[in-house]
Amino acid sequence: MTDRIISENECIVEALLFASDHPLSFNKLLTLVGNIDPAGLRDVIAGLRQRYDQYGHSVQIIEIAGGYQICTRPRYARWVKELYRNRTTVRLSKPALETLAIIAYRQPIVRTDIESIRGVNIGGVLKTLLQRNLLTIRGRKKAPGRPLLYGTTDEFLRYFGLNKITDLPTREELKSLIEAHEPTEELVTDHGHPVEQISGPALGDLTTSGGSAHPGGSSSG
Repeated sequence: MTDRIISENECIVEALLFASDHPLSFNKLLTLVGNIDPAGLRDVIAGLRQRYDQYGHSVQIIEIAGGYQICTRPRYARWVKELYRNRTTVRLSKPALETLAIIAYRQPIVRTDIESIRGVNIGGVLKTLLQRNLLTIRGRKKAPGRPLLYGTTDEFLRYFGLNKITDLPTREELKSLIEAHEPTEELVTDHGHPVEQISGPALGDLTTSGGSAHPGGSSSG
């Protein structure tokens, strides 16, 4: 294949993605690059991806958490994990993962509905998930007491290697994942980042009582 000279805009986008420690949205890149239209930016990103693939680079550009990020390819995860072998990894507990699974599939949802599914008080778990920016408050439910509604964040998407909430596995896919892995097993996403295995409560509970069977669907309460 004929060598292609990399453009100045490709260099700029590459530098921005390399320097950022979080995904950059398309609009953010558009603003930062300047003097480029949306079609031109799409061509730039496609050109970089093609170049990385053509020359067998160990890194790639992925879409994650609603933005773009440079990361290592999965076949190099083994060496990257060795690099960080001595780094302390803070894992989510099983109760936290169960709570996240319920919220992800039934958001926005109030605390009492989550507790009715899990059967335990989740005050401490909610506090931890809010502090880690995996959850956010989406407003208040129009009901007596105006309880808070909870939903997931972009950090939740990044943590689990997702681009958008609809990328979550279906109920059937999630059941297969749980059956195939131990609850505490660490998974590695396609971009080489270790993530937690979602190990939820009885899967049927995620979609009963009027809840949506699809990621991002609104709960009835």
